Amino acid sequence: MKTKTIIIGAVIVLGIIGLMWWGWGNQTADIPKDYGAASALLASEKLYDFGSISMKDGLVNHIFKITNSSDKDVLVKKIVTSCMCTEAYIESEGKEKGPFSMEGMGYVPPANETIKAGESRNVKVVYDPNAHGPAGVGAIGRLVYITDAAGGELQLEIKALVTP
Repeated sequence: MKTKTIIIGAVIVLGIIGLMWWGWGNQTADIPKDYGAASALLASEKLYDFGSISMKDGLVNHIFKITNSSDKDVLVKKIVTSCMCTEAYIESEGKEKGPFSMEGMGYVPPANETIKAGESRNVKVVYDPNAHGPAGVGAIGRLVYITDAAGGELQLEIKALVTP
């Protein structure tokens, strides 16, 4: 009876260790990776560095120009950001759609913006250096993911050095 209890206990412990090992091996890094398919959308600039920005000066923004490089219309289904401190807007015919922000942190509206072959749109990215409070001081990098109806993804990135 004692041997049976020891064997059952050992199997349970080995099972727990095995599950922990399996879970540890399946972890992914917090660094965003480019898993999206190639998109017909291109950007003349994919990275913008604000340089040093002060929290006391408030919001900063930059406009990226994206172009449909294909011979077919492209439907932009969604635009999301990598952090709640960042919002994106798409501009069309003098109108602005958005804000688009981080998924899972509230409602993010669908973009549903058609960009005709050869046409361009501006994507305004707004970053709030105060969003993380004093813990947000230092180097930052944020991404904007633009996904089309075919599953293609274009990534835009902003960087800055946030000072108090």
